[in-house]
Amino acid sequence: MKVRDFMSAPVVAVRSDLPIAEAARLMLDRTLGGLPVIDSNGLVVGMVTEHDLLRRDAKSQRPHWLQLMIEREEMAGEAARFRDVEVEDVMTRNPLTVVEETSIDDACRLIRERHIKRLPVLRDRQLVGIITQADLIRALATAVHQINEARGRADNAERLTAEAQRQLLLHQRRGRL
Repeated sequence: MKVRDFMSAPVVAVRSDLPIAEAARLMLDRTLGGLPVIDSNGLVVGMVTEHDLLRRDAKSQRPHWLQLMIEREEMAGEAARFRDVEVEDVMTRNPLTVVEETSIDDACRLIRERHIKRLPVLRDRQLVGIITQADLIRALATAVHQINEARGRADNAERLTAEAQRQLLLHQRRGRL
Protein backbone atom coordinates (compact mmCIF):
# COMPACT_ATOMS: atom_id res chain seq x y z
CA MET A 1 0.00 0.00 0.00
CA LYS A 2 1.27 3.42 -0.97
CA VAL A 3 0.73 6.93 0.39
CA ARG A 4 -1.06 7.91 -2.85
CA ASP A 5 -3.85 5.44 -2.00
CA PHE A 6 -4.72 7.09 1.32
CA MET A 7 -3.53 10.70 1.20
CA SER A 8 -5.99 13.58 1.37
CA ALA A 9 -6.11 15.59 -1.83
CA PRO A 10 -6.47 18.28 -2.90
CA VAL A 11 -4.69 19.76 0.09
CA VAL A 12 -5.32 23.17 1.60
CA ALA A 13 -2.05 25.12 1.84
CA VAL A 14 -1.11 28.68 2.80
CA ARG A 15 1.59 31.14 1.84
CA SER A 16 4.17 32.12 4.42
CA ASP A 17 3.17 35.80 4.34
CA LEU A 18 -0.41 35.09 5.45
CA PRO A 19 -1.34 36.60 8.85
CA ILE A 20 -1.74 33.89 11.47
CA ALA A 21 -5.30 35.09 12.15
CA GLU A 22 -6.24 34.05 8.61
CA ALA A 23 -4.43 30.73 8.96
CA ALA A 24 -6.27 30.11 12.23
CA ARG A 25 -9.61 30.96 10.60
CA LEU A 26 -8.87 28.58 7.73
CA MET A 27 -7.98 25.78 10.16
CA LEU A 28 -11.18 26.37 12.12
CA ASP A 29 -13.40 26.60 9.05
CA ARG A 30 -11.96 23.44 7.49
CA THR A 31 -11.41 21.56 10.79
CA LEU A 32 -7.72 21.12 10.09
CA GLY A 33 -4.98 20.75 12.68
CA GLY A 34 -2.23 21.95 10.38
CA LEU A 35 -1.48 23.38 6.97
CA PRO A 36 1.46 23.02 4.61
CA VAL A 37 3.13 26.35 3.86
CA ILE A 38 4.19 26.94 0.26
CA ASP A 39 6.28 29.57 -1.48
CA SER A 40 5.39 31.45 -4.68
CA ASN A 41 6.57 28.46 -6.75
CA GLY A 42 4.33 26.02 -4.89
CA LEU A 43 7.22 24.38 -3.05
CA VAL A 44 6.65 23.29 0.54
CA VAL A 45 8.70 25.49 2.88
CA GLY A 46 7.01 24.74 6.19
CA MET A 47 4.08 23.49 8.22
CA VAL A 48 1.90 25.58 10.50
CA THR A 49 -0.13 23.77 13.15
CA GLU A 50 -2.51 24.59 15.96
CA HIS A 51 0.42 24.18 18.31
CA ASP A 52 2.43 26.78 16.37
CA LEU A 53 -0.41 29.29 16.63
CA LEU A 54 -0.76 28.73 20.37
CA ARG A 55 2.89 29.46 21.16
CA ARG A 56 3.61 32.97 22.38
CA ASP A 57 6.35 33.46 19.80
CA ALA A 58 8.64 31.40 17.65
CA LYS A 59 11.20 31.00 20.47
CA SER A 60 8.77 30.00 23.20
CA GLN A 61 7.76 26.42 23.83
CA ARG A 62 5.28 27.45 26.50
CA PRO A 63 1.67 27.13 25.28
CA HIS A 64 0.27 30.57 24.60
CA TRP A 65 -3.22 29.79 25.91
CA LEU A 66 -1.71 28.77 29.25
CA GLN A 67 0.12 32.08 29.50
CA LEU A 68 -3.12 33.93 28.68
CA MET A 69 -4.90 32.19 31.52
CA ILE A 70 -2.19 33.35 33.90
CA GLU A 71 -1.78 36.90 32.52
CA ARG A 72 -5.29 38.04 31.59
CA GLU A 73 -4.29 41.69 31.21
CA GLU A 74 -2.35 40.80 28.06
CA MET A 75 -5.47 39.62 26.25
CA ALA A 76 -6.16 43.10 24.87
CA GLY A 77 -2.97 42.95 22.81
CA GLU A 78 -3.73 39.52 21.38
CA ALA A 79 -5.89 40.76 18.49
CA ALA A 80 -2.94 42.82 17.25
CA ARG A 81 -0.60 39.85 17.56
CA PHE A 82 -2.87 37.70 15.40
CA ARG A 83 -3.13 40.46 12.79
CA ASP A 84 0.54 41.40 12.67
CA VAL A 85 2.31 38.05 12.98
CA GLU A 86 2.66 36.05 9.77
CA VAL A 87 2.72 32.30 9.26
CA GLU A 88 6.46 32.34 8.52
CA ASP A 89 7.05 33.72 12.04
CA VAL A 90 5.59 30.64 13.74
CA MET A 91 5.77 27.79 11.18
CA THR A 92 8.05 24.79 11.37
CA ARG A 93 10.54 25.21 8.54
CA ASN A 94 11.70 22.47 6.15
CA PRO A 95 9.16 19.85 7.22
CA LEU A 96 9.54 16.17 6.52
CA THR A 97 7.79 15.22 3.30
CA VAL A 98 7.05 12.02 1.43
CA VAL A 99 6.29 11.19 -2.18
CA GLU A 100 3.21 9.40 -3.49
CA GLU A 101 5.17 6.16 -3.90
CA THR A 102 6.24 6.07 -0.23
CA SER A 103 4.92 2.96 1.47
CA ILE A 104 2.30 3.34 4.17
CA ASP A 105 4.69 1.50 6.51
CA ASP A 106 7.41 4.11 5.95
CA ALA A 107 4.97 7.03 6.40
CA CYS A 108 3.68 5.47 9.61
CA ARG A 109 7.22 4.97 10.90
CA LEU A 110 8.14 8.62 10.19
CA ILE A 111 5.04 9.94 11.93
CA ARG A 112 5.60 7.69 14.93
CA GLU A 113 9.35 8.25 15.28
CA ARG A 114 9.26 12.00 14.69
CA HIS A 115 6.13 12.56 16.82
CA ILE A 116 4.29 14.44 14.08
CA LYS A 117 0.68 14.23 12.91
CA ARG A 118 0.92 14.88 9.18
CA LEU A 119 3.28 14.71 6.21
CA PRO A 120 2.99 16.74 3.01
CA VAL A 121 3.00 14.52 -0.09
CA LEU A 122 5.01 15.65 -3.11
CA ARG A 123 5.19 14.83 -6.82
CA ASP A 124 8.10 16.41 -8.67
CA ARG A 125 8.67 18.64 -5.62
CA GLN A 126 5.09 20.00 -5.88
CA LEU A 127 2.50 19.54 -3.12
CA VAL A 128 -0.19 17.06 -4.21
CA GLY A 129 -1.61 15.85 -0.90
CA ILE A 130 -1.15 15.28 2.79
CA ILE A 131 -1.08 12.06 4.80
CA THR A 132 -2.25 12.27 8.39
CA GLN A 133 -2.53 9.95 11.35
CA ALA A 134 -6.24 9.54 10.51
CA ASP A 135 -5.32 8.49 6.95
CA LEU A 136 -2.92 5.90 8.35
CA ILE A 137 -5.64 4.50 10.61
CA ARG A 138 -7.88 4.24 7.53
CA ALA A 139 -5.04 2.37 5.75
CA LEU A 140 -4.74 0.01 8.72
CA ALA A 141 -8.49 -0.65 8.70
CA THR A 142 -8.35 -1.35 4.97
CA ALA A 143 -5.45 -3.77 5.43
CA VAL A 144 -7.27 -5.62 8.22
CA HIS A 145 -10.38 -5.84 6.05
CA GLN A 146 -8.37 -7.21 3.12
CA ILE A 147 -6.69 -9.79 5.36
CA ASN A 148 -10.06 -10.88 6.75
CA GLU A 149 -11.51 -11.16 3.24
CA ALA A 150 -8.51 -13.22 2.11
CA ARG A 151 -8.88 -15.49 5.14
CA GLY A 152 -12.57 -15.86 4.38
CA ARG A 153 -11.82 -16.81 0.77
CA ALA A 154 -9.14 -19.26 1.93
CA ASP A 155 -11.51 -20.80 4.49
CA ASN A 156 -14.22 -21.06 1.85
CA ALA A 157 -11.82 -22.66 -0.63
CA GLU A 158 -10.72 -25.09 2.06
CA ARG A 159 -14.36 -25.98 2.84
CA LEU A 160 -15.13 -26.44 -0.87
CA THR A 161 -12.05 -28.63 -1.35
CA ALA A 162 -12.97 -30.74 1.69
CA GLU A 163 -16.55 -31.10 0.44
CA ALA A 164 -15.32 -32.05 -3.05
CA GLN A 165 -13.02 -34.68 -1.53
CA ARG A 166 -15.88 -36.00 0.63
CA GLN A 167 -18.18 -36.21 -2.40
CA LEU A 168 -15.47 -37.98 -4.43
CA LEU A 169 -14.90 -40.53 -1.68
CA LEU A 170 -18.64 -41.04 -1.32
CA HIS A 171 -18.99 -41.50 -5.08
CA GLN A 172 -16.06 -43.96 -5.16
CA ARG A 173 -17.54 -45.99 -2.30
CA ARG A 174 -20.94 -46.15 -4.03
CA GLY A 175 -19.25 -47.27 -7.21
CA ARG A 176 -17.49 -50.16 -5.40
CA LEU A 177 -20.59 -51.47 -3.75
